[in-house]
Amino acid sequence: MSVQESIEDHQPTDVSIASASASETRVPARDNHGRFTRAVPAPAVVGPDGLPTDRFLDREISWLQFNERVLQLAADERLPLLERARFLAIFTSNLDEFFMVRVAGLKRRIATGIAMRASSGLEPGEVLEQISLVTHDLLQIQSRIFHEQVRPGLEEQGISIVRWDELAPDEQQRLGELYTRSIFPVLTPLAVDPAHPFPYISGLSLNLAVLLINPKTGKEHFARVKVPPSLPRFLKIESSTPSATSDLFETRFVPLEDVISSHLDQLFPGMEVHEHYTFRVTRNEDLEVEEDDNENLLTALERELTRRRFGPPVRLEVDEAMDDHVMDLLVRELGVHEQEVYRLPAPLDLRGLNVIADVARSDLHYDAFVARTNADLAPTESAKPRDILAKVARQDVLLQHPYDSFSTSVQAFIEQAAQDPKVLAIKQTLYRTSGDSPIVDALIDAAEAGKQVLAVVEIKARFDEQNNIDWARKLEHAGVHVVYGIVGLKTHAKLCLVVRQEPEGLKRYCHVGTGNYNPKTARLYEDLGLLTSDPDVGEDLTKLFNQLSGLAPRQKFTRLLVAPRSVRSGLIERIEAQAAKGADGYIGIKVNSIVDEALIDALYRASRAGTPVDVFVRGICAIRPGVEGLSETIRVHSVLGRFLEHSRVFLFGRGPDAEAWIGSADMMHRNLDRRVEALVRLKDARHIRDTQQVIESAMSGDYAHWSLSGDGRWTRKHLDANGEPLPHTQDALIDLHAKRRRKARR
Repeated sequence: MSVQESIEDHQPTDVSIASASASETRVPARDNHGRFTRAVPAPAVVGPDGLPTDRFLDREISWLQFNERVLQLAADERLPLLERARFLAIFTSNLDEFFMVRVAGLKRRIATGIAMRASSGLEPGEVLEQISLVTHDLLQIQSRIFHEQVRPGLEEQGISIVRWDELAPDEQQRLGELYTRSIFPVLTPLAVDPAHPFPYISGLSLNLAVLLINPKTGKEHFARVKVPPSLPRFLKIESSTPSATSDLFETRFVPLEDVISSHLDQLFPGMEVHEHYTFRVTRNEDLEVEEDDNENLLTALERELTRRRFGPPVRLEVDEAMDDHVMDLLVRELGVHEQEVYRLPAPLDLRGLNVIADVARSDLHYDAFVARTNADLAPTESAKPRDILAKVARQDVLLQHPYDSFSTSVQAFIEQAAQDPKVLAIKQTLYRTSGDSPIVDALIDAAEAGKQVLAVVEIKARFDEQNNIDWARKLEHAGVHVVYGIVGLKTHAKLCLVVRQEPEGLKRYCHVGTGNYNPKTARLYEDLGLLTSDPDVGEDLTKLFNQLSGLAPRQKFTRLLVAPRSVRSGLIERIEAQAAKGADGYIGIKVNSIVDEALIDALYRASRAGTPVDVFVRGICAIRPGVEGLSETIRVHSVLGRFLEHSRVFLFGRGPDAEAWIGSADMMHRNLDRRVEALVRLKDARHIRDTQQVIESAMSGDYAHWSLSGDGRWTRKHLDANGEPLPHTQDALIDLHAKRRRKARR
């Protein structure tokens, strides 16, 4: 039986994965009770505002549908094999964070009695039930893709994941020596008996549940061994014999837990190892920091980070071969419910496939791609040093990463400012950055050179808190003025302001972006950024930084929309202006997620007025498009690929009067109400056309995409009428930027 056939035979919630030959894919949809089922028309229950009461799709289910789209890429036999392995790892990592944050948060609200019915109409308990049902199915599908497609495909290419018993004697001997030298010393066996209570199981750790028999008494004992996260998840073994399928030598991997379990007798001398199974716990790791003007935020956050380790469990993954009485012990001691237990084929935790996906086989990866310098910043003579500030002084520059190099644009902009003796001040927001950040190094250099440097560090950036605390302290020690934004708000805006002394007076150079100042993710995330010396933007950023660092009163901005005050209202105002034009208006939105009910209702009103609305969304979408009398002119597409679509774009109107905005804000409650976000309006006609092209290509139907229907189903369209693959928008953008650079050199 093929993987596709086995998937189709197991669809209690109507979840399916597209085979390589299928042009359309059914995905979860919701009936009027919130259950997943075959598509049904939306009930025509109208509220006092004249809009259907069930007009919003559920955000949690929509997120699971997004992660299913990741699985569809892993199942696509037309994609390079190691990239498919990477998508399996991404699926696991995504799901981990979903449970640690969204599921954990929902359970916490239910437990405290503050959970409310979702805008989709689902009760909190119903949402949890649906999450469990769909997640069980998706994990089974992921397992089938791995075991029946990706793993056999890798083996055909000489890349094998083998179990201990499949290793040759000499390989077992070498791994035994490695175990004695590097693994055994870091293992800590923890027994459970009257003198040793059940040990704490840290979140996302992989563990061995071991049943031991005392040969003298015949008594059974339980022990837990943690698989060290500091060691590689899969251990690489270089074979001495060539692969049967190629001239390359085989690359073989063995799970770390297999090596440990084969040597358990050394951990428990004198005991008989009766059974052993792997398991993994997911815990609530969402932070709740009570901010107080009189309490140091760093201290409060560090205390909460310590507490995070002890959050309650929200999911238990176990080897499907686990004995029932071992399962009962884990369930009882961990305090999880039956629906929170996921039995899966070993190996668990497929995040480890990132190790496999890193194998140096160019034939099994996407074609090599190297970002180049933006055409507007490229030097006219290569022998001359690049002067970013001089180029930005002459014109605005719109960047699109990763097609435009981050290191030769944004990073070079900040580094040049740090070294320029005429630069007097640099002000910068930092939400997430890399561990060895050249941005942070440049700010330190600037401070040590005597410049005024302000860093607004968001130390509550989820899962980067400790990293950001470390950077904040490093910056402070170098003399940088470090602030943590406004009490009660996360600073998510991506901003940099450079003040330079020039002959005519002070001049301000600015960067406003959609992505973090992180050189590593800038090679993988699609993001936009504007470099400008426009006085209006400079004045706006000066006001905004003063608000972030001081006690400046509320300000009005010229070219910015700033949350939490004006992003939602500013966008709705522009949506309504287009709605007033009816069919002659136009609205185009590109975001990661769109959930905000007020903004969606504005889009519904525009659609009822006949205004075309295009929504290009990567992840969550609560809109029901194409519903008669509600959203007939709304189209929703999603694009996933080798780069993560991360930019936010907002278009209003067509032709010479069109407005285009880019910025940091998704259309979520947290972004619009609880974060400092900034959108900047583009002025250059070229840049407006560029953003229009980004959305138009995704919505055209000429490129691979998923489309959303009003019943909540996503349909994958990646093949043309002849069954041939449709091109990808990201490949088209690679070609477009390459042509621009060639043209600029002429």
